[in-house]
Amino acid sequence: MVGNKGARTSSRLAESMLELIQRHGYSGTGLNTVVEHAGAPKGSLYFHFPQGKEALGERAVELAAERFGSLVAASALRSARPGEVLSQVIDELAGMLEGSDFQLGCPVSVVTLEMGAESERLREACANAFESWIAPVSDLLTEHGRPRPAARALATAAVSMVEGAVIVSRAQRSVEPLRCAAQAITVLLEQPTEASA
Repeated sequence: MVGNKGARTSSRLAESMLELIQRHGYSGTGLNTVVEHAGAPKGSLYFHFPQGKEALGERAVELAAERFGSLVAASALRSARPGEVLSQVIDELAGMLEGSDFQLGCPVSVVTLEMGAESERLREACANAFESWIAPVSDLLTEHGRPRPAARALATAAVSMVEGAVIVSRAQRSVEPLRCAAQAITVLLEQPTEASA
């Protein structure tokens, strides 16, 4: 059983892996660098993640999923309309990009692109992360009168658009692609349903 100290070490390792993936990619992140970045004892990595880098990468992806999900949930509490919720999420992402001088991106998309064909474990972790973002957006749209299949399709399109906009923003070193995505998503999500039209 892992005590509080062990849980903190495990958490620091996952946090460090997450940040380093955002900056250097999965392949560019070595385990020694993670241990050093986390300030963790050398033997702790394999104690907490006996299956090595894949297990640590999986935990980092899960952590990213939890954070983005929390961001969506917090925005949903502040806004009544689905378009506003996603716009607030995009504002946060734009702030993160600008604050990191466009060095930090979405670790889930990075791991998907680098390892999706190499590791079924990591591909599945990334698929689960994206699903954990699509599902609450779909639920929000359903609550606002969209039929479930249409809500699911719109949520999938919106999350995909945000992911793509983050990548283009990093490439252009500008949040303009994210701002454009926010405008398009607002129009997409706030079109009247057939029932209310």
